[in-house]
Amino acid sequence: MRVEPFDRANPDLSKRDSGSVKSVPPRVPGFYTLLRTEFTLAVRRRSDIVNPLLFFVTVLAMMPLGIGPEPEMLARMAAGLIWVMALLATLLSQESLFRGDYEDGSLEQLALQPQPLYFPVLAKVVVHWLVTGMPLALLSPLLGMMLNLGEAGYWPLFVSLALGTASLSLIGAVGAALTVALRRPGLLLALIIMPLYVPVLIFGTGAVQAALDGYGYGPQMAILGAILAAAAALAPLAAAGAIRISLEN
Repeated sequence: MRVEPFDRANPDLSKRDSGSVKSVPPRVPGFYTLLRTEFTLAVRRRSDIVNPLLFFVTVLAMMPLGIGPEPEMLARMAAGLIWVMALLATLLSQESLFRGDYEDGSLEQLALQPQPLYFPVLAKVVVHWLVTGMPLALLSPLLGMMLNLGEAGYWPLFVSLALGTASLSLIGAVGAALTVALRRPGLLLALIIMPLYVPVLIFGTGAVQAALDGYGYGPQMAILGAILAAAAALAPLAAAGAIRISLEN
């Protein structure tokens, strides 16, 4: 009687039919593996992490020199200034989201894999938020203190930025995918996604201002959460379709 060999690494390969090995599709890498790989690559590109943070901190540090050092004026404008600078800092790093993968050909390989392109795109966006948006949110209370923001606004500012920057990264991924094949997409990228950033900016600053005025900021946070949920469901799909269109042209 013939004894079939058993492969410990992949038991499916040991199953034979009439002496021929059954064709087993390659194992699709999990989302955690994609996330870890993208995070490792992002850490190696330190400039992509440092530049938005330096822009965020430097511009906000210069704001009192331009608008005046009056505490009341700074306190009134602090939430809006921090949110606008966070938006611009996120936009500054969006251009490179898919650029490196497009230039070295790995983006085309991702598009040819059997797994949906949704998951690689989502992994890239999550890593972009971890290295860009989350540090901005963590720095925001310190910068709010520097701009004389009231203590009641520290926590709403952090939470709104944590939710809002995630939405900004997801929405910006669509614009980055649409312009990935262009040589200088900066201005076009801004024109595409800036109008989509406006609702996040309005409700983010509105949550902080409501807390400073002594009102509840739950409705604004709920709307930010709803925007994030919708963006997480739809933006990677739109970005994946835009990537395929860009690769075909």
